[in-house]
Amino acid sequence: MDVRKIQKLIQLLEGSDVAEIEIKEGEDSVRISRINSGMTLAAVPQPYYAPQQPQAMMSAPVAAEPVAAATPSGHIVESPMVGTFYRASSPTAKAFVEVGQSVKVGDTLCIIEAMKMLNQIQSDATGIVKAILVENEQPVEFGQPLFIVE
Repeated sequence: MDVRKIQKLIQLLEGSDVAEIEIKEGEDSVRISRINSGMTLAAVPQPYYAPQQPQAMMSAPVAAEPVAAATPSGHIVESPMVGTFYRASSPTAKAFVEVGQSVKVGDTLCIIEAMKMLNQIQSDATGIVKAILVENEQPVEFGQPLFIVE
């Protein structure tokens, strides 16, 4: 791929709200990624699918009511899109936030991958992270609660 094309893509990316772009031309491909904190992702984490257990080994379903009762109260940060939830920028990186950590408005809480685009999800409240409601690398729905900040 021509270096001038790559430079032009970088300029276009800098002038937009897009966090990442990937272009393929024949056998050549380039991925340009930027995150508001200035950190660049080296690789897109891929979801891990655990093998399913045989039906006989699976435990009985647990009622949802006790879980809801144990959820702390506070401001709920919801998913703004459908995608895959990631707690860190790469599989080997430290998680953006942990339970008990103080956050302020604009702090990155997680990344949601949607259509090969990595989107930083930022806190819209100041406080302490009381709960992380989604497991790493799990699919999330629009409006699904992700974090509780109090």
